[in-house]
Amino acid sequence: MTKRNKITYWIAIIWLSLGMMSTGIVQLINMKEEVQYMLDMGYPTYFLTIIGAWKMLGVIVILIPRFPLLKEWAYAGFFFIASGAVLSHVAAGSQPGELFGPVLLLVLTVISWYFRPADRKINLATK
Repeated sequence: MTKRNKITYWIAIIWLSLGMMSTGIVQLINMKEEVQYMLDMGYPTYFLTIIGAWKMLGVIVILIPRFPLLKEWAYAGFFFIASGAVLSHVAAGSQPGELFGPVLLLVLTVISWYFRPADRKINLATK
């Protein structure tokens, strides 16, 4: 792994972790604005607790060493959460500015996944 790729990975993973952690906390505490977003999009508010908990667990998994299969699941979960948020905002007719956060998290998820070091990937050759 080149130095540039390693720097790209760590910048993406730090920003992704901060973004997922902060939005996860906001969802777990049922912040008023977040509850209103869910209601405006037609989702039940208990989804906030589920998604917030998944985000917290995902951040832990992608930051700890080893467990490459769990890391793949966490990245997949982040991708589904962020892409689902983007599509939900579009379907609900949200303002374009409200798409910035979910799109940024989606991009950071893809960049972080793509540039992750070999020891954080599943090695299919040994299976």
